[in-house]
Amino acid sequence: MSSSTDEIQQWVTLAAAAADDKKAADVVIIDIGEVFAVSDYFVIASGSNPRQVHAIVDGIEERVSAAGGPKPLRVEGKEAREWVLMDYGAFVVHVFHQEQRDFYQLEKLWGDRPRLEWEPLRTPEAG
Repeated sequence: MSSSTDEIQQWVTLAAAAADDKKAADVVIIDIGEVFAVSDYFVIASGSNPRQVHAIVDGIEERVSAAGGPKPLRVEGKEAREWVLMDYGAFVVHVFHQEQRDFYQLEKLWGDRPRLEWEPLRTPEAG
């Protein structure tokens, strides 16, 4: 079963919002669909320590799944907690420890690609 572009964008923005809810830093969504045949979007976020990286990854998986979205096809790097790759097929989530993000600079590598604008979800408790 394939998803529509609107559905994919819904899951991508939900993943970004879930990362933001776990206090991820510099959450961005990059549209790579026209130049990368395997996926349409990258979500990139980072945590300040391994525990936060783990919490961000768990939060993304739980939020997307609870909303009826897909589960990742595979997750790599979860044990090391330095660069976790969550492959959802149509989109890939990269959750970095900040030092790894600074080193690999995926945003710079894909700097010529457009970014998808999104708004963090605000719950009444968050104000």
